[in-house]
Amino acid sequence: MDDPATIGRRVQRLRAQRGLTQRQLAEPSYTPAYVSTLESGKVRPSETALRFLADRLGTSYEELATGRPAHLATELRLALVDARRQLATGTAEEAAARYRRLLTDAEQLGLVAEQAEALLGLGDCALETGELVDAGRHFQAAERLLAEEPLPRRARAIRGRAVAHLLAGELRYACYLLESTIDELGASGLADPEALVILYAAVIGPYMDMGAHARAAHAAELALALAPQVDDPALVAGMHRQVARTFLAEGRTADADASLAKAQAIYQQLSLRTDLAHCHWMRGYVQAQNGELASAEKELRAARDMLSVRRATLFTAHVEVELADVLRRLGRHGEASDLLSAFLEPGDRHGAVHAGGAHRLLGLIAEERGDSETAEQHYVMALGLLERSGASGDLADLCRLLGDLLRRGGRTEAALDAYRTGLGHRSPPGTTTLGPAPTPVAFPRY
Repeated sequence: MDDPATIGRRVQRLRAQRGLTQRQLAEPSYTPAYVSTLESGKVRPSETALRFLADRLGTSYEELATGRPAHLATELRLALVDARRQLATGTAEEAAARYRRLLTDAEQLGLVAEQAEALLGLGDCALETGELVDAGRHFQAAERLLAEEPLPRRARAIRGRAVAHLLAGELRYACYLLESTIDELGASGLADPEALVILYAAVIGPYMDMGAHARAAHAAELALALAPQVDDPALVAGMHRQVARTFLAEGRTADADASLAKAQAIYQQLSLRTDLAHCHWMRGYVQAQNGELASAEKELRAARDMLSVRRATLFTAHVEVELADVLRRLGRHGEASDLLSAFLEPGDRHGAVHAGGAHRLLGLIAEERGDSETAEQHYVMALGLLERSGASGDLADLCRLLGDLLRRGGRTEAALDAYRTGLGHRSPPGTTTLGPAPTPVAFPRY
């Protein structure tokens, strides 16, 4: 709401344009003296008073309070829903370009919630294209804008920031952000199912990379149990978008906003497909650890297909590392090597943990083919990548593999150095060094 003097001048101008006296504007709910005081800027009008005056002046409450026509805000919300649809069904690059334009529009109109939505969209786009620094910056800015909102409203921003840290190799900090938010949700009584799906699904990654497999499996089951079931949600959301356009054309902005809210909720559920894909990924990982390779391949391929449809290239590549390991164990070395070939390209776009995992697998394949020299090269490359990430369990295992290879080649001293390095990174299985797991959230009984 603008300051009282600005609102007063606006009321006076609109009253004069419509040829009304102060008495005609005020009655029957207010007095001419109140209107006079309001127009002089000596009183801050209540929302009730402004809504009454807006109706008498033939305008909207929003326009009277802010000077901004109501249809502009609704049109911006419609455009944000369209951008979310584009991200859910199209390419991240196209969606990002649209979100940038909408962020500028929201800033010019002073619409804080819409600014936050545009920043969240930009962060999601940056995650999918692997621009992790930009992603973290966008999510942090959105979280600041939503600082006074209830915690579930900030879940997407927190989750996005944690995933950016995870993909950059900062596992423990990512874990801390997600676990502490889950605990805070439970303690506050704000047990929002969608927020919990977002957070539980996101914490699977750091749990897996840190060796906390039991925690990861539990988080996956909780997320899948809470996941909303929507029949053809894109079709329903599209219907709501078109209805909103119709309402907007008729000047029915409140009805248009209600339809847009329904469409936005569905597109957010569509975005959960990435999170649910992570849950299938986790199931495949657990099955692979149990030796159920055929089932593991099926789950991992399902996760990869879901992510490919979302054009989530960064996450797709990470699932392919796990799938390549299953294919290697099934004896399909050629297929496994083909999946891992992208990780041989220069750059850090895949993240240190998964690039290190790819080189580890390529080393195992080389060993199984009898090429010890190539295997050693891949193990050393993986070691350098994983040392940056803090993935203790992976590092210890890799040092064992490298030590065994060197020992079999008669290089005993070098093997001992590798084993000592691995012992330095050894951690108890199933722990994150962060203390107890998050307390399961209890939902109220109805």
